[in-house]
Amino acid sequence: MNTDAIKRTVKVCMFDQYGTVVDMQGGLTEIATPFLKKKGWTGDPGSFVTWWRRTHFENSMIDALLHREHTPYREIGHRAVAFVMDRAGIEHTMDDVRYLVGEIEKLKPFPEVPEALARLRTRYKLVVLSNGDRDMLETARQYHKVPFDRVISVAEANSFKPHVATYTKAAEITGVPLDQILFVANHAFDCIGAKSAGMRTAFIDRRRRPFGATPHQPDLIVPTMKDLADAIV
Repeated sequence: MNTDAIKRTVKVCMFDQYGTVVDMQGGLTEIATPFLKKKGWTGDPGSFVTWWRRTHFENSMIDALLHREHTPYREIGHRAVAFVMDRAGIEHTMDDVRYLVGEIEKLKPFPEVPEALARLRTRYKLVVLSNGDRDMLETARQYHKVPFDRVISVAEANSFKPHVATYTKAAEITGVPLDQILFVANHAFDCIGAKSAGMRTAFIDRRRRPFGATPHQPDLIVPTMKDLADAIV
């Protein structure tokens, strides 16, 4: 799909929050650095955060595949952080674990995001669909300060993304057909899930990595949110 077709058909831009709107890797590394230093751990804080995020992702995918009662994002986060600290040999308490996971709510947007979203708002309704818990996403509003029209948690669909139910439920809540939504994410798995559900997709390729071989290729690939606004506003 070319950009003219997106402008003609898309009514809603729907965003992943963690890693797409807010800088999760950079923000959590900044938070983890003094924490780990205080603990006497001499490893790389960036690697610690990467391990944390990968473990969280793995656990959330397991939870979705089990297809039982949905486990809250915060609980998955606690499990992931505790596991990584155990593996790294870092002595910790549950208060330490809760502190680190709680900082997710305070993450700030990537520098170009507020202005880019303000431009996108002139043409589209802006919605978040996040794996985060409802209360976490509401708390985050006061920190990222982006005036989204709606913020939707996957808890509404009782599964983590990329389960198809998360995207179809979000479209239902938004009141817009799937093919009139452009889903925007920094993660290939999220774009794949949204595209397979019937949404249009834009991949924010911040890390300059290949999207990968899949029949669910994105409609747009851009390096930043500014470039997305340049392309479709």
